Amino acid sequence: MTLNQTENVVCALLTFGFAVLGLTFLLGANPNALTATFSFYSLGTVLSESALGAFAGIALLLLPLMTIAARFYLVSAKAVTLYAAFVIAIPLLTLLSPTRWMADLGGFPIIGSGQGIIKYFAVLPLFLFLFYREKFSHKQLTYLNFAPVAMVLLWIGGMKFFEFEANAIVGLVETSPFMSWLYDVFSVQGASNMIGGFDVFFALVLGAGIYTKNKPIIIASGLACLSVFLMTQTFLFTVPDTLNSATIVNRLGQFVIKDLWFIANLTVVSYFTIFNSVSDQNRKAQLDKLG
Repeated sequence: MTLNQTENVVCALLTFGFAVLGLTFLLGANPNALTATFSFYSLGTVLSESALGAFAGIALLLLPLMTIAARFYLVSAKAVTLYAAFVIAIPLLTLLSPTRWMADLGGFPIIGSGQGIIKYFAVLPLFLFLFYREKFSHKQLTYLNFAPVAMVLLWIGGMKFFEFEANAIVGLVETSPFMSWLYDVFSVQGASNMIGGFDVFFALVLGAGIYTKNKPIIIASGLACLSVFLMTQTFLFTVPDTLNSATIVNRLGQFVIKDLWFIANLTVVSYFTIFNSVSDQNRKAQLDKLG
């Protein structure tokens, strides 16, 4: 994969994810999430649910438009990156709200309604790759994009070992043609443990592969991590009513569509650890021949 191809994939996944989120909020999906977010800023009761949806939808839709414009040098890279930082900061700061944590289960790090919010951590490293790549080393960009992947797999994967999360994913697993067999082999908690163990294990293995620069390990564990985020996209089609004509997707659909950003993170990681190193070796071989 070339640098240009990597940029195109990252840009497509990034902008598509935000475009879907923006459209769904604009159409009235998941108003409770918007109320909870804006209540943190004391704005939840100032605006109606429809007004909040319109505001959030337009703000989110503006980001992919600005990103594409920046790719064609119609908008400055600084402007779109600062705007992206502003957009993702709004939900991320609400993690400081006590309503995001399950106090009866120990509070931090047992996350409640913030599961979807932590996914916004994936976004800024992608903008740094697209528009500020020359200011960072390849190693720095690799770890910046690996970090959110590891965080979400370790955090949400680790939650699978708790009973409340095991019960929460029953509707996802039992309707999936790829995962429902787990309940034929394991109990509800046992199946959740297997899923969580897979997430945690391969996140750690990918980190070890990157650290040791071991390409076979990076490829194998990277594909395993990729499969997690691809699997969540299948829930859009297997879980009833996730896709609908009124708002495109519902709350679950908004939750899983954000996983496209992690696929983009993995694309950047693979470029710098696999594809870019291969091209560097080829260039070196050509130079050696010329010399």
